[in-house]
Amino acid sequence: MPSSSSVYDAIVVGAGHNGLTAASYLARAGLKTLVLERREIVGGCCVTEEIAPGCRASTTSYIASMLRPEVIRELRLAEFGLRMVPCDPGLQVPFLDGHVVPWWSDRRRAVQEFAKISEKDAKQFVRLDDQLKKLARYLQPFFLEPPPEVDTRSVGGWLDLLRVGKRFRGITNAEIAQLVTFLTGSLGEFLDKNYETEKMKAMFLANNVYGKHGGPYQPGTAIGQLFHLLSGGDHELQGFYGHVMGGMGAITQAIAASGRELGVEIRTSAPVARIDSRNGAVRGVTLEDGTEIQARAVLSNADPKRTFLTLVEAAELPAEFVEAVRGIKMAGPCAKVNMVLGEEPRFTGTPASATPQERSLFTLVPSLEFAERCYDTAKFGEIPEELWVDCVIASNADDSLAPKGKHVMTCFVQYVPYKLREGTWDEKRELLGDRVVKKIAEYAPNVPAAMIARQVLTPLDLERTYGLTEGNIFHGDLNLEQLFFMRPVPGWSQYRTPIRGLYLCGAGAHPGGGVTGAPGRNAAHQALRDWKHGVWS
Repeated sequence: MPSSSSVYDAIVVGAGHNGLTAASYLARAGLKTLVLERREIVGGCCVTEEIAPGCRASTTSYIASMLRPEVIRELRLAEFGLRMVPCDPGLQVPFLDGHVVPWWSDRRRAVQEFAKISEKDAKQFVRLDDQLKKLARYLQPFFLEPPPEVDTRSVGGWLDLLRVGKRFRGITNAEIAQLVTFLTGSLGEFLDKNYETEKMKAMFLANNVYGKHGGPYQPGTAIGQLFHLLSGGDHELQGFYGHVMGGMGAITQAIAASGRELGVEIRTSAPVARIDSRNGAVRGVTLEDGTEIQARAVLSNADPKRTFLTLVEAAELPAEFVEAVRGIKMAGPCAKVNMVLGEEPRFTGTPASATPQERSLFTLVPSLEFAERCYDTAKFGEIPEELWVDCVIASNADDSLAPKGKHVMTCFVQYVPYKLREGTWDEKRELLGDRVVKKIAEYAPNVPAAMIARQVLTPLDLERTYGLTEGNIFHGDLNLEQLFFMRPVPGWSQYRTPIRGLYLCGAGAHPGGGVTGAPGRNAAHQALRDWKHGVWS
């Protein structure tokens, strides 16, 4: 077997945004750090790729929302080219009657828009917006710290519980009840209880349950209301949404550049075949070409199933841990369709005065019932005739993505099944693309004739190309039994694993998915704490 002459303090498996973030913090602390990426480019699912000559798209993740201000600031990402422009409106929903409803960042302006639908719903929005933002602020601190280890048999367990309790100092009984409702209740029931018009309900639906199993009436879907009010961006704004100039890949390019300046070594086209360990301690990795690289610690940015069921020998792990990992719900329910168009999509009802940026995003989901029916079809292995499609005309916000006269539109699609009842995704890929185009044409009739190029990424493509087991964009479904101290599995929520010196630093660890950088930052700090205490040094 070939072997590398260098011994690293830490190896990070996978150059997605969390892996690069973790590596940067390790190098910042003085550790000799290597990142190994299976693809020829860094970025994982946070990339900008050419989909037609001269036309670039954010092929997978597509809007920046909760990227942690601490990561932006501490890694000096602005100095390495990161620039985000706030989406305003942050959300826009067209309806088949020709009415387009924007959700403006300025709340007064948003309320004026909502009042055109219903005065009562507009007033209710103000009350609930204040309430939701306050509840979200209770959850905010948990984003950048390990979840508690719930163990009343140890001093550490009690200290963890005390730490959690302090975060909720001042919370009222009513707020506790509201928080429990959002953690366990359904989005549909919440909206039916609080709003009278279907259009207002559709506005809130369009901002929730992305990439998650379950229609809006499934228990646990209300939590998205709070997640999307966590802060992000340069100025730590609640509910921030941003267009990234240069596409989402500009985020990972900036993190990689920051990491390299700090001393991180990054190798692409270097797929890891195995994470090596002996006697319960990590020893390094072996690449697919047989190269062995030694390290004192390894941080895996791969999802939990890929890490523990593929890269680690089963004999090195407790049997009950392996079974718990096998039980993680994945089966991603979404897809992506990226398009190059010869003219800008013209969504019916868009005001003539709207600027290009105000014409850059549209969410096509007309009602709660529509979304529930869509999920019901997909959960039985069928591709729904009508799909929920989230459209971003990225070239309207950033004209560097396409030559003059051409437009790039990226579309997030749900709900679709990972496993089809009949046929394969290779056979049904273009059928999915056709149904997405058909749905868009109901709102923007000029799109089919304007099509120049189309890229369809099914759940299977997300698995094969981007390394997402079962095509799950969050490395595991975001439901209550797979969040907080239950993520990735109970007893192992603090980034450590049963193998000493092996850590999980991707979205499969707390706090979960989205382009936040939080799991990478948190895992790096946990590894550094252990290093300072001699756990793996």
